[in-house]
Amino acid sequence: MATDKSVMVVIRASRPSFRNNYDKVAFTVHASFLASGFVLTATGPPAFSDTALSSSSTDEVGIDHWNEVDGEYAFVYANPEKGSKKVLVKCLVMNDKLLVDALADGSSEPVHLEINVGDYVGENGDSNYSTQFKNLDRLVKSLDSEIFSKLDGSSKASSSSNLRSSETSDGSRPYVNEPVSRVPESPGVFIHPSGVLYPPAYPVGGSDLFPGPGAGMYPHRGDFGSGNMLVGPNDPRFFGGGGEPGFPGAQPGVPPGARFDPYGPPGVPGFEPNRFTRTPPRRPGSGTHPDLEHFGSGSDFI
Repeated sequence: MATDKSVMVVIRASRPSFRNNYDKVAFTVHASFLASGFVLTATGPPAFSDTALSSSSTDEVGIDHWNEVDGEYAFVYANPEKGSKKVLVKCLVMNDKLLVDALADGSSEPVHLEINVGDYVGENGDSNYSTQFKNLDRLVKSLDSEIFSKLDGSSKASSSSNLRSSETSDGSRPYVNEPVSRVPESPGVFIHPSGVLYPPAYPVGGSDLFPGPGAGMYPHRGDFGSGNMLVGPNDPRFFGGGGEPGFPGAQPGVPPGARFDPYGPPGVPGFEPNRFTRTPPRRPGSGTHPDLEHFGSGSDFI
């Protein structure tokens, strides 16, 4: 692990020439890699090559042309202690910050750190390197926690980040359109994720879907209506009788916005609207359910 003292030793030994404050912070990043046991294999324009990370060369090079590109820095390192595994480091100047990204060979996701340059550069511009920096210990610790400690586990971090991306920030799963059998909920306006509003509808058939409670649940059969999926024309739930609610905001048995559509041409006998009214609701024990009755006779039966 690099320390502020070991990083300053590398800076003094390298005797770099700084053009601006961004150069100072970028070279501190480089010195931290050297102090952590890495060796420099490419810098400057060669490090910007598309094949810089895949190159088989592990020969150590100097720092010539390291700050030749304005606003950008690139370094390629190898770690002899870990089989000469290479790491590509790029720094980008953006406003008052230096953005640092490091990508290990074989990893799919880089590690990232944003450095506020003004927090670590001293106002004294003399030749003494120690006075050209401030809060160097804090910068080295940030590099260690955000760059070096994550480089070894970058592949694990990428897989765990993909797993976390399937959950929202509060830990809940995002909407997934999966067919699920569930107990009917209380009526209300349902908002689909697409934004479509569905009108309220009373649930039917909860007891048929779930004939008995699960383990550890109290017995309960009190869903809306009779609790089964056999719904006839005289079913009490259409009339709001028996202490059960009808359709909200409308006459009993009439859904909101309902209208009568004639079954035939106007004025033809047998198709008057009053011919299609319901009989009074059948009460429990009053006789055979209409769905189970045999066909009768008369003009009402076709």
